[in-house]
Amino acid sequence: MASLQVRGLSVGYGPVRALRDVTLDVPEGSVVVVLGGNGAGKSTLLRAVSRTLGFHRGAVTAGTLALDGRPLPGPGPDRAVAAGVVQVPEGRQVFARMTVADNLRAGALGARAGSRADIARSLARVHALFPVLARRTGQRAGLLSGGEQQMLALGRALMARPRLLLLDEPSLGLAPKMAATIAETVTEINAAGTSVLLVEQNAALALRLASHAYVLEVGEVTLSGPAAELAASDEVRRRYLGLTGPADGTVPAPRSPRALARWSG
Repeated sequence: MASLQVRGLSVGYGPVRALRDVTLDVPEGSVVVVLGGNGAGKSTLLRAVSRTLGFHRGAVTAGTLALDGRPLPGPGPDRAVAAGVVQVPEGRQVFARMTVADNLRAGALGARAGSRADIARSLARVHALFPVLARRTGQRAGLLSGGEQQMLALGRALMARPRLLLLDEPSLGLAPKMAATIAETVTEINAAGTSVLLVEQNAALALRLASHAYVLEVGEVTLSGPAAELAASDEVRRRYLGLTGPADGTVPAPRSPRALARWSG
């Protein structure tokens, strides 16, 4: 497990300021969610932590990032991965022409130093979490369903034996049942010893997973607190859960499958 400390982080893409003075924590062993609409800066935050901003012509202009109280390794993403910080990007970006097995092997390439036995244990863990990947090991990744590709993207990240897992919209575009399955898997991954920073627009689902939550709006943190408290907030209920009326301190069950899959924009 690992803890993440973000202090006064500002990020720009040329003259465009995407994040402004963002401060947040991912305590060791926790699941922390960042909510917000499109353009709020959620993906930019993950890029800063995973050290992939340079690929998107972005740069940190102020602030610090620390892992377990020490400066987060950088500037390249390879050093972040070696330190145990691994991102699953939005959109299930698997290697479509490669087999499932080759995708998983690729995930282990930048992992923290480990033996063949470590890699074998990681593969066994992935197959235990996602039995469908074991059954389709020789199939091209591009022929998998959307849900199976998300499983493969998660499995590939787990092959690197992350201490901190960064998830960017893992339920995006998935049917409610598959989104719930992915959420259960994230809980299992966390329970097995991996801290999680989750970016998600499906607020109802995310707030059930997380212990703490932050709301980003136009690059700034506007709300933060225990997930249960934010779920009971009238503003969060109205803007991100699509609900009105008095809050009872819990995340209400969605009124329909469409509500579960609702995106906040």
